[in-house]
Amino acid sequence: MLRIAVPNKGSLSEPASAMLHEAGYRQRKDRRELVLVDAENEVEFFFLRPRDIAVYVGSGKLDIGITGRDLLLDSGSPAEEILQLGFAGSTFRYATRPGTAKDVSEFGGMTVATSFSGLVTQHLAENGVDASVVHLDGAVETAIQLGVAEIIADVVETGTTLRNAGLEIIGEPILKSEAVVIRGTGAPDDDPKVRQFLRRMQGVLVARRYVMMDYDIRVEHVEKAVALTPGLESPTVSPLHHEGWVAVRSMVPSKDAQRIMDELYDLGARAILTTGIHACRL
Repeated sequence: MLRIAVPNKGSLSEPASAMLHEAGYRQRKDRRELVLVDAENEVEFFFLRPRDIAVYVGSGKLDIGITGRDLLLDSGSPAEEILQLGFAGSTFRYATRPGTAKDVSEFGGMTVATSFSGLVTQHLAENGVDASVVHLDGAVETAIQLGVAEIIADVVETGTTLRNAGLEIIGEPILKSEAVVIRGTGAPDDDPKVRQFLRRMQGVLVARRYVMMDYDIRVEHVEKAVALTPGLESPTVSPLHHEGWVAVRSMVPSKDAQRIMDELYDLGARAILTTGIHACRL
């Protein structure tokens, strides 16, 4: 069986399980369940702490896993990302009191507090900065107030928490993270079970981003209409019973669907319909 690590809690857990369910895999009904066998799909799921997943996958104990890019890089584990999943996005940045420093190049001799000590240590080394790193498990913004560090490095969403603590964001982002599928470095590329899993997950990603659009339009306007709805390869165009009219079917980005419908209507298209896509293979 394919052995897959899945986050058991936190911001990664629910979206990961939802995506796996959409991909046709069984998911646990009880949060206390740590191992789930999906015999029909020949998969065994292990529900683990998100921070531990890269370690298990990198050691070869599990075949693949779902975790955050930040957690993967912070672990230093011999694992690599093989698919971006598009959820749990975050930006990792430095912050400090106004006037302390303007850029990472000015951190020399200072102390940086963070929950991602591996990631920060690597980033400082890449920038040639000799600074100390203190590992904290959470609430790092208080480290400066308590005199533990002059700089902090943390996940930033709106920046409100930092501003409330009297801190400002400095420098360029350390990392932009999201949920990713990972495998051990050096794992074979041709594992058929892994390829099947990735196809299913990619199918979910496409199904979430696209809708199927159908419409009727006169033959003389087909080329302009098709330019608006080119599809992934080419739209399907079928003649209708009424001469001079055709039916067109194409996948379009869901975020653009309303605008495209308006433009098609202005071209003379009628009976314009959109339907959701539940699954697909490209």
